[in-house]
Amino acid sequence: MSQDDRLPRIDRLNRLEAIVELAQLLGEQCDYEEVLRLVVEKASDVVHSDAAFIMMINPRTRDTIKTVFARRLPGDAHAHFLHTNVSGWVILNNSALVSPDIRSDTRFRRKLFDKVQARSVLCVPFRAGKTIIGTLLLLNDDDSRSFDADELTIMEQLSAVASPFLHSAEAVGQFFASPLPKHALLQKYASLGLYGRCEAFIELLHAIEAASRSDVRILLEGESGTGKELVARAVHRLGARCHNKFVAIDCGAIQPNLVESELFGHIKGAFTGAATNRTGLFEEAHEGTLFMDEVNNLPVEMQSKLLRVLQEQAIRPVGSNMTRKVNVRVIAASSSRLRSLVDEGQFREDLYYRLDVYPIVVPSLDERKEDIPFLAEHFLKKFCSAQGKVVDGIHEEVLDFLKHRHWPGNVRELENCVERLVTLAGKGQSNIDRAVLPPELQKELRKAQRTGGESPVMKSLKVSMREVEEQCVRGALERCEWNQSGAARMLGISEHTLRYKMGKLQIRKP
Repeated sequence: MSQDDRLPRIDRLNRLEAIVELAQLLGEQCDYEEVLRLVVEKASDVVHSDAAFIMMINPRTRDTIKTVFARRLPGDAHAHFLHTNVSGWVILNNSALVSPDIRSDTRFRRKLFDKVQARSVLCVPFRAGKTIIGTLLLLNDDDSRSFDADELTIMEQLSAVASPFLHSAEAVGQFFASPLPKHALLQKYASLGLYGRCEAFIELLHAIEAASRSDVRILLEGESGTGKELVARAVHRLGARCHNKFVAIDCGAIQPNLVESELFGHIKGAFTGAATNRTGLFEEAHEGTLFMDEVNNLPVEMQSKLLRVLQEQAIRPVGSNMTRKVNVRVIAASSSRLRSLVDEGQFREDLYYRLDVYPIVVPSLDERKEDIPFLAEHFLKKFCSAQGKVVDGIHEEVLDFLKHRHWPGNVRELENCVERLVTLAGKGQSNIDRAVLPPELQKELRKAQRTGGESPVMKSLKVSMREVEEQCVRGALERCEWNQSGAARMLGISEHTLRYKMGKLQIRKP
């Protein structure tokens, strides 16, 4: 099979367009941390890598390094070792590197990488003049997806575009030395309905800050219930379009034959029941923001029509032969990873690249465990006020149970649970204790305690939930023959979350 067969012309154009969009984005950024995140995320998406890392060299010492990653290979504890050695080779030889199988690569000492999970490796340097200021490393663990010369070329082009934005001695020095302010950031976003304190949540807020300063399309990916619409509204309210409309649509909640009319409108008589002209959501959101939730559910024929609208910035209502210009910022969201759907042929690749201009991953509640007590207390105050009750707090036993319980519905499910607990609490009850829990949650708590014997609730629940979680994840992977996309769909979670769980539970393919 020739290179042209493996890398069709349209794919090369999409990748080049992604690099051009990256340059435009970086030109609008003043946050060095966000510049790094955008570069590593975009690089990973362009070549479909399983993991991506950036290593920057401190310009003042030339020996202190800091690493930023987009995705890790699950369970690969040796990724940092691989990154350090491959980057060292690139810096020493002042040359990029691509290897279809790093374990047998003769450029490195024999058996050096026998313990690493990755197979194919691609590494390119970032340069300021003739000086290397950092490296970009991409990894794949699938034998059928080895990096090739075309992908090395495209990453060298991306490096050439990104290097000027990464080379700022003052900015890099601050990146290494100064912690990012948090208190003001948390207060600002609490007023917008976004609550949390953990590191993953702080990273999300910085991404929202940076995204609101630009006017490009955004793709939000995260499990159902993580608050993607709240993120979209925050971007809109903080952006230049804040004085215009924010319009939202759930693409999975509309019948396929009505989606086109919802988005683009229709004229009188266009179809049976069209008694009057109707304005579509794109036109309604003119000069504002259109939030398209669960965009992964768009029918295939609508994907091509949406692509045309994004390209031409014009709509044509159903039944009309006239087009109308629209100026809309589109924020798309998906609970499934679109890159995986593209690989499976369920989503158009050209539309994916049009939507994935500014990627933001919204963390699940499993990735924000330390935020659960804080969120529970916030929801307690909210619903006590709404229901006219006075409850001082949540008992430690119940709080531990909530913290270590699995929440497939994420923040939305936790919020609904706390609302139910407040409803069940008696008028004079000052504390949400075990007796307030509904029967199914009491049963769940007793089972966790029995599993742990005489151990405290926190320990037994943590251990038992970890064992159950490991059994579910491993079972799904085995039934899907270790195909991560299929296993994620079976479990009802995103592939990103599956990778996180595999790493946390140390689950590796035999």
